[in-house]
Amino acid sequence: MAETQTSELLKRVRKIEIKTRGLTRQIFAGEYHSAFKGRGVTFSEVREYQYGDDTRNIDWNVTARFNNPYIKIFEEERELTVMLLIDVSGSRNFGSVSALKKNVITEISAVLSFSAIFNNDKIGVMFFSNRVEKYIPPKKGRKHILHIIRELIEFEPESSHTDLNEPLKYLTNIIKKRCTSFIISDFICPDFDQSLRVAARKHDIVALKIYDDRERELPDLGLVKFRDPESGKTKWIDTSISAIRQSYQQKWDEADREIRQLFAKYSIDYTKIDTAEDYVKPLMVLFKNR
Repeated sequence: MAETQTSELLKRVRKIEIKTRGLTRQIFAGEYHSAFKGRGVTFSEVREYQYGDDTRNIDWNVTARFNNPYIKIFEEERELTVMLLIDVSGSRNFGSVSALKKNVITEISAVLSFSAIFNNDKIGVMFFSNRVEKYIPPKKGRKHILHIIRELIEFEPESSHTDLNEPLKYLTNIIKKRCTSFIISDFICPDFDQSLRVAARKHDIVALKIYDDRERELPDLGLVKFRDPESGKTKWIDTSISAIRQSYQQKWDEADREIRQLFAKYSIDYTKIDTAEDYVKPLMVLFKNR
């Protein structure tokens, strides 16, 4: 039985690897490189001055030694540390059309991971609920990425609730140098303004909201029993009443507007990804806009 489960897991890992590696090579690698810069430039070498070179880069010591103008050559310090903060709370198990939120989160996380290692960046992961559930330190290499994908598929959190305050504080404390951090969540959680403000001062944060359209709009299905996947509470709602459906959508839109305004307040890039739609387009738009 255990061997069968392991075999199925490896098949799922391999399937995700094939799909996301292909997407990364064909679409994302170049955009990722342009969107997420290294920490700056570092000295590489000197060479003889050529017409059109910036005279501000002349190396006067070498020029004096050889009695001929030489300039300093700099190259981008490309290597980044990338952190994925992944929501593993109970609401990730929702999905109404083609995919659960957790499956979309897994694929997007794999794409970002492969984009990072193709550009020689380190990638780390933090799984969070209302606390830090698991931390995988940043590393490079395919073996490391496959470990991350296995954890994305298999990991079961201890808590079903969501709170971003603890993971953001943990990120601020454990990653000493500036990194690029993707928060991948539905952001159905308590206020985290203060923790976000501190983290955003230190790190380059990008927010990806994964949602299902049924979370925004109730269908007219009559009397329906709803269950909150995080609290476990149930409630009967008469979806045939238009005022209830309208109020439900207004509350979702208001919460979405508030979260968008919060990220704009700290100049954090933000995009929404619907589980029923292809995630390639919103990611490409996000990368290009940077």
